[in-house]
Amino acid sequence: MIQDFVVITGFSGAGKSQAMATFEDAGYFCVDNLPPEMIGSLAELFGHEGSKVERAAVASDVRGGAYFDGLVKVLDDLDGRGVQYRLLYLEASDPVLINRFKETRRRHPLADGGSVEAALRDERELLAPLRERADVCIDTTDLSASRLRKVVADKMLPHGKIGRLAVTFMTFGYKHGSPRDADLTFDVRFLPNPHYESELRDLTGLDEPVIDYVESSDGITEFYERLTPLLDYLLPAYEREGKAHLTVGIGCTGGRHRSVVIAEHLARIYGARGDLLIDVVHRDVDKPPRRP
Repeated sequence: MIQDFVVITGFSGAGKSQAMATFEDAGYFCVDNLPPEMIGSLAELFGHEGSKVERAAVASDVRGGAYFDGLVKVLDDLDGRGVQYRLLYLEASDPVLINRFKETRRRHPLADGGSVEAALRDERELLAPLRERADVCIDTTDLSASRLRKVVADKMLPHGKIGRLAVTFMTFGYKHGSPRDADLTFDVRFLPNPHYESELRDLTGLDEPVIDYVESSDGITEFYERLTPLLDYLLPAYEREGKAHLTVGIGCTGGRHRSVVIAEHLARIYGARGDLLIDVVHRDVDKPPRRP
């Protein structure tokens, strides 16, 4: 008999395939692009005492055509029958979704010869009632495919035995916006900015001259002496609470110099310990520097 039934929906291009892969890897029975009218029948089948399916995930989206009223009705029917389910909703910013469609050269299901921008406006309106009733909403704007799978696992999968905590140090520039999914955020704009050194401006925190500049800055030693003990306390605490993935944001003005040096420094420290899975993402490092 079914113990966990997950319905996945959201924007086209927001990462539903990666979410489905996460559930499939966890042993869930998965069905992609399922018409909404079949969800109720499938849930009823899984609910039979003889069913061998204990965990299942189904994805339903606008590939099925004009269906959202039908999906809301199906979910209402499941509620009325006392069928337990969880609704996972995936979204992303319009510019990111547009770029994803350009990169893959896929047509948006609602475009019908028109622009992707117009299709996204229509999709947002159709999705509104589903977003309101979602159990978990994930914004995938700043998430790579691998990081999305980690976030889905963290928020949606039963943890049972706690494995090694996966920690992502994400650098970013405040002028480009803060990351939506950061669990902890540290602002390092108090350190001297290499951007104002003409010979360093076009370099990044991955280059030795910038590393030397930041690591010799006034206050950097005291910062590390306070930050590292704080992380030493927080990371095991999150792990004990069953968290599988933690994103630590390190922000500076442009996301190219100070934050990159510090994130790489922290990744070396915690990666060498061997008890954590460490990843580093430099979100804005390739964006051109602003000229003074």
